Amino acid sequence: MSVREVYLDSAAIVTALLAHPAVAECWAAPSALPRMRVGALTAHLVFQITQVPPVLDAPVENDRVALPEHFARSTWIDADLDSEVHTYIRRVSEQEATAGAPALSESAVIALAELRRRLPAEPPERVIQLPFGPWALTLDDYLTTRLLELVVHTDDLATSLGVTTPEFPPSCFDAVTAVLCHLAARRHGRPALLRALSRAERAPATIAGL
Repeated sequence: MSVREVYLDSAAIVTALLAHPAVAECWAAPSALPRMRVGALTAHLVFQITQVPPVLDAPVENDRVALPEHFARSTWIDADLDSEVHTYIRRVSEQEATAGAPALSESAVIALAELRRRLPAEPPERVIQLPFGPWALTLDDYLTTRLLELVVHTDDLATSLGVTTPEFPPSCFDAVTAVLCHLAARRHGRPALLRALSRAERAPATIAGL
């Protein structure tokens, strides 16, 4: 499966979770993430779908970088909860959550329907301008970053609601774990990651916070 097909299938799994009655019922409750309510977490998850159509429409203004360089430049990876980037994400997510569960769920469904029409028609080497950070990515690399967000935050939301985390396609899981391994190796070093995966008794305790 192509990255675009995997993204569309994964986004459909997310929209199904967004329609779960527990989302609206728990909207104002604390989520599994510190300092975020369920509504804000849901809004952040929805944004991983609704942001894509505007990105397709935006002019490309900066040079393209490879995916490893994208993550090397991204400030959120090593930032703490009080950092500017995470404070901004929480604030915007809380603002978006004021729309309510039904409206946000509907916006994700509408965006996904548009993407089902548009993504297959995009050229193979399509480059997009990131809505954050002054650089560009290939469309497929950008969608890989959105897969990471979809999978991780779907688990966050399901845990917050007390429901079973949905199963994503194997191709999605493979793409996301490849990114997570890259980030873990960057943060902890390759030997520490290797031990965490194959020799847990020798892995440093800090690698639990990948």
